[in-house]
Amino acid sequence: MANKEIKGLSDQELMDRISEEKAALNKMMLNHAISPVEHPSKIRENRRNIARMITEATKRKQASK
Repeated sequence: MANKEIKGLSDQELMDRISEEKAALNKMMLNHAISPVEHPSKIRENRRNIARMITEATKRKQASK
């Protein structure tokens, strides 16, 4: 997910998306522990997307103060 897409989300959509992505990452990590994932770079990509979304949420929270 690109930063442009993240910035286009509303606050509620952003928070919902963060929780969905965290759940997907947990599932992916669990599956990877049991049997290796075909593309382990997907885990890193998902983790970075979550970080981008959290950063945007923090920026919005700081701007509203």
